[in-house]
Amino acid sequence: MVEMTRIERVASVLAGKQPDRPPVSFWYHFSPDCQFGQAAVDAHLKLLSRFDLDFLKVMNDNPYPTQRDVCCAGDLRDLPVLRGDEAGYGRQLQLIRALSAELSGKVLLITTLFNAWTILRRVVVPRTSDRHSPPLLGAPPKAPDKRITELLRENRGDVGMAIDAIAASQANFAKRCIEAGADGVFLSVRDDWVDTDENGHSTYDEMVRIGDGQIITAAAGGSANFLHVCGTARDFGSFAAYPVHAINWADRAAGPSIAEAVQRTPRAICGGVDNLSTLPDGSPEDVEAEAHDALRQAGDQPMILAPGCTFDPDRVPEANLDALVRAARPQ
Repeated sequence: MVEMTRIERVASVLAGKQPDRPPVSFWYHFSPDCQFGQAAVDAHLKLLSRFDLDFLKVMNDNPYPTQRDVCCAGDLRDLPVLRGDEAGYGRQLQLIRALSAELSGKVLLITTLFNAWTILRRVVVPRTSDRHSPPLLGAPPKAPDKRITELLRENRGDVGMAIDAIAASQANFAKRCIEAGADGVFLSVRDDWVDTDENGHSTYDEMVRIGDGQIITAAAGGSANFLHVCGTARDFGSFAAYPVHAINWADRAAGPSIAEAVQRTPRAICGGVDNLSTLPDGSPEDVEAEAHDALRQAGDQPMILAPGCTFDPDRVPEANLDALVRAARPQ
């Protein structure tokens, strides 16, 4: 087979066709001083150049533009629907434009977005640190989760209004990201924060899923829209049916396995390597073996080799990242 360009290779997988070799990519949260501006541009370009990745996931650690003190559920009732270019949104749009000016026609840019519930967690309990760690699986509820549960008990309708406003704002932002030069969005969703005994086990369907759809619809102009199922999915099947091009999740740490997932979704598969264990603690040989096993599980379904989520760059040896790239590029 003739060697493909990076864009052709990823596009082939997203179209359900076998490429010349599996595409490979990975991502992590950069340090706080590299989250926006020229420092963020340089950090992304350095990662892409160092490992010659097949697509670039544009990280997004900018704050949601609307912040307020939430003392009661009523404080959420009048959250505004944003245009999608305010404050933190604008920072991300500037980053996309700058990267697009450097990379358009060379590699696909997939920009990170979070769904409405994830943003709500940051609104009710603002972050106290600019550093981001890989999400833990099976951890007890954190302060934002406890606070949202309290607010739901107080007035479920007010919380629902806030979720709707945030989803509409994120949809407006998604559309602007595509217009700014992103080739697609990487929408992060998570239902194990939502469907709990305290909140009710149908809360995601009741309050969140429609907003997910709004964001995906707004990004429909993109040619490479990914869904990232974070955490341990309570309803992977519903996420697997979302109208995106590819789905990424922690197949090793959270499941389902790739072999099971290919039976449940026609979407392109993106994953195969454990970001929490094998990448930081395994050997290069372990990483390569896991990547090759993922490809075997996928069988005839084309896939992108990647971790199941972000990883801690201070714990992951570069030799292990080189091994992941090498697994996709047999000599």
